[in-house]
Amino acid sequence: MTQVLLIDNYDSFVHNLARYFEELGAGTVVVRSDAVTVDEVRGLSPRAIVLSPGPGTPRESGVCMDVACALGAEIPILGVCLGHQAIAAALGGRVVRAPEAVHGRTCEVIHDGRGVLAGLPSPLRGTRYHSLIVEEDSLPDELVVTARTPEGLVMGVKHRTRPIFGVQFHPESVLTQSGHLLLANFLRVAGIEPGGLPAGDFREPEGGADFYAMEVGEDLRPLPAQ
Repeated sequence: MTQVLLIDNYDSFVHNLARYFEELGAGTVVVRSDAVTVDEVRGLSPRAIVLSPGPGTPRESGVCMDVACALGAEIPILGVCLGHQAIAAALGGRVVRAPEAVHGRTCEVIHDGRGVLAGLPSPLRGTRYHSLIVEEDSLPDELVVTARTPEGLVMGVKHRTRPIFGVQFHPESVLTQSGHLLLANFLRVAGIEPGGLPAGDFREPEGGADFYAMEVGEDLRPLPAQ
């Protein structure tokens, strides 16, 4: 059984993501987003799916949008950057031009400390590479905003009842604070116990393993609107 299936949108960061998961002790298989079908993804029996960053728009992310729709109730899914946008678009949200293109810049990310963001400092330092952004007002009721910039731009979402998460920033960037912890949280949601956490990058949230069990399927309150 594949532990983590990483769907690659032709991004230069994808092997950093794979390496981070391997450092956490999770076996990772990488497949190209335009070289696999939903049925083939299901047939690999992954315990967790990651939709990678990449160039272009969600409509150019190969199988990613279909995977988010078809498998999100069965298999935990994490979308990063383009993958995050693909989740929002697949579930009915709009992805629009950001106020400015950001490439390799860090910013403060203010979040709710739940799900994959549990135990991370808020604000945290997140690294951004994107010119598109999820439009908050267009999001369906089932998607909750979990993180924003101080200016109110959407930096994270979570499905209310399914283990589907998205982050606009790059946890695999060395400039991002506590990136390993974010990915370790996702592994825990998928029932995979992470190991090999770098010193200083892990802080267990109150409630321990029970916290992660509670997160799946819980109707979370959104962050206050900006």
